[in-house]
Amino acid sequence: MSKRFRSCDLNQAILLPPSLQDWLPEDHLARFLVDVVEELDLSSFYAHYEEGDGRGKAAYDPRMMVRLILFAYCWGVVSSRRIERATYDSVAFRYLAANDHPDHDTIAEFRRQFLEGLKGLFVQVLQLCQRAGLVKLGHVAIDGTKMKAHASRYRNRKYKQLQQEEKQLQEEVEKLLARAEQVDQAEDQQYGRSQKGEELPQELAQPERRLEKIRQAKASLEQEARERAERKKREVEQQLAERREREQQSGRKLRGRPPKLPDEEAARPKPNSAGNLTDADSRILRDGATKAFVQAYNAQAAVDEEHQIIVAAEISQDRNDRAQLVPMVEQVASNSGKKPAAVTADTDYYSPKQVRHKSLAGIEIYIPPDEPRPRPGTVPTGKMTVAEGLRQKLRTEEGRAIYKKRRETVEPVFGQIKQGRGLRQFLLRGLQKVSGEWKLICLTHNLLKLHSAGWTGCPN
Repeated sequence: MSKRFRSCDLNQAILLPPSLQDWLPEDHLARFLVDVVEELDLSSFYAHYEEGDGRGKAAYDPRMMVRLILFAYCWGVVSSRRIERATYDSVAFRYLAANDHPDHDTIAEFRRQFLEGLKGLFVQVLQLCQRAGLVKLGHVAIDGTKMKAHASRYRNRKYKQLQQEEKQLQEEVEKLLARAEQVDQAEDQQYGRSQKGEELPQELAQPERRLEKIRQAKASLEQEARERAERKKREVEQQLAERREREQQSGRKLRGRPPKLPDEEAARPKPNSAGNLTDADSRILRDGATKAFVQAYNAQAAVDEEHQIIVAAEISQDRNDRAQLVPMVEQVASNSGKKPAAVTADTDYYSPKQVRHKSLAGIEIYIPPDEPRPRPGTVPTGKMTVAEGLRQKLRTEEGRAIYKKRRETVEPVFGQIKQGRGLRQFLLRGLQKVSGEWKLICLTHNLLKLHSAGWTGCPN
């Protein structure tokens, strides 16, 4: 008896138009995203289109564009060209695009234009996770990971090199401009009759672009140095105020030299500070996992223990996490509406000033300090230091149990983002854009958790 097969005739005509609702199973992630987007407030997206005069081609509905981009990031697809191709090749992408096919320029422009709006969806998705009972804020673990920038570390230049190259290029540009002025009378011959004469000559365009990139790299290093000096100034002023208060209370002058305010030189970049010509805001950072130096950003995340929901996310240019504890905890409270009961972080986050900050009042902090332990035989002062207090807390059974959960709470999240979804490098450039993209990556992580938990929509 011969085997029978189902028909696979590619020329078989479909008598009735297919329904998009028949393309995917009921529990598919794409269907879930449609429901989620209906719950989100996209008024800021729509407000942009109300400013137009109504003429021209009809625009794509922001709902469709948002769900297309969110779905793409859920699957680790960030290239606008790959997203465009997927609207033809992938049933799920076709479904989300309502069988339409926005081109890659339109997708890239929508992401660029509405990056702040997409970034703002992070809190809205977090609120959906809270309403679904996935966020408890009993224990939040904070950590950072080095995410590669869309730039090569071989495009770095030292600050002193940038100064020299800027001077040389400026002189070259001035010479080219002077020569262009001399031949201005022969404009038609030089530029061609089809040009207006306003375009940069080819030999001038390249130095101009390079000069612009050099100035961007210099400006980024100078801004970082100013911010670092300002932070140092605020810290020293606080120390001086505390010193004066102790002197007034004791009625005598304290021993030792008072801390010194940073001078003007501290607000300038060091000659060997490196700036990148491709992404001026990125930095050479050491990857904690591979121990290799990469051109990257320091991506921060605060993760709730209950279901590994990211409750705060931010981007830093700092090479360590020393100054990140307070900003991250404050963002957790702002995003979630309340403070976490306990916060854990590794020793790289330890700073006496950060741990004692008023924003952390009422929160149990579990961070192993990196300060050296007192030498045997040292006479105790009678007052426990910040570091000693943290060590004592971590020696308790409760402290050990909570801190043990830090690694299994936050580190798998970075694995799910980098290894599971293949998101190891940012597509966008510049601190502001990268910050928006990191929030987009983190909010889609939360969407995947919400989908896994079986969320079916919020009750009316």
